[in-house]
Parts: sequence; C-alpha cells; structure tokens
Amino acid sequence: MRKFTERRLLVATHNAGKLAEMRALLAPYGVEVAGAAEAGLAEPVETEDNFIGNARIKARAAMEATGLPVLADDSGICVDALGGAPGVYTADWAETGQGRDFGMAMERTWRALEDACAPAPRLAQFRCTLVLMWPDGHDEVFEGVLPGQIVWPPRGAEGHGYDPIFQPEGHQLTLGEMTAEMKNSLSHRALAVARMIEAAFA
Repeated sequence: MRKFTERRLLVATHNAGKLAEMRALLAPYGVEVAGAAEAGLAEPVETEDNFIGNARIKARAAMEATGLPVLADDSGICVDALGGAPGVYTADWAETGQGRDFGMAMERTWRALEDACAPAPRLAQFRCTLVLMWPDGHDEVFEGVLPGQIVWPPRGAEGHGYDPIFQPEGHQLTLGEMTAEMKNSLSHRALAVARMIEAAFA
C-alpha cells in the first residue's frame, strides 16, 4: 500500500458537495484539494461495466490532463433481485434527455421488482469504489458497501438519488429521512473514504 505524501490532490468530480466533503476530510493531513470543474476538465465517457473500471477512467483522464494525483469515485445501487441492476448504470436509469429524474428512476426500480415478483425484503446495496491515482499511473482502490433493502413508497426529502427508497440494514429510516450527518456516518462513500484515509493518509 503506497502512502500519499503529495501536498495537492485533484478530486475528479463536478459535484460541489463531494468536493467540500473531501476538503473537510483531508484538511487535517495538509492536503490541498481541487475539483475537476476548477481545473476546467470535461467528464470522460465511462465505458466499463464495473465500478473500478469507470473510476479508473475518470482518475486517469484527470491525471493525464493535469499531471496531478487524482481521486475518483464510481458508485451506485445494486438490487439483488434485479441481478445487481442498476449498478454502474444507476445514474443512467434517471436520464431523461433534459437532465436526471431520480423520481422516475425510483419508480422504474420498484416496477422492475414488482414485475419480477421479488419477495420481501428486497435486498440491495449501495456501493462506492474510490481510485487514488498517482502521476506515475500507480493506483490504490478502496471500496465501501452499505447493505439494506428497497422500500416503497419513497420516504424523506433529504439526500439525493435513490436515498428515499433505501433503508440501511439495522435502521428504520431511509437515507432520505436521515440528516446529512447521520447518513455521512454510515454511507458507502464514508466507509470507502475511511478505508482510504486509514491506509494512505494516516
């Protein structure tokens, strides 16, 4: 496991929330964090059928464009009774041509489960894969998995994406009903980031 000793890190995301979260998490280690939008980078086309492959595509594109070490992530929800779908196509299920509609995506997911006559509990996992890549092309991979189940109807207006229909294992609330602090203490991304910090930064 390679330790991260550089002072600057580019996070390959255009999501301001993710960027702010990474800045806060890495501040104690003296790492200056920048985002893809600040660097003027376009989002690369994701052509892999797995989270690691797509995270590597994003990391390598940003690293080659800037010469900086890069952190990229790919994440999604995998539903057992749907063979792991939507998985890497989680965001695609929300595409409308005029932007993403996650209300539509949640309905599509539930309809697919109904069509499959999937028994309860309808188990699923949120998965996050982080790829930390150095300018020489070396990378380290960190993964986080949050098990739970799909519920209906959607509950809660917090979070984003599929959060209102995902109830984490051991909890009565959906991610959409949890405060940001509560969600961030147990989420798939929080688990992956904690593993990365422990292995590469601490």
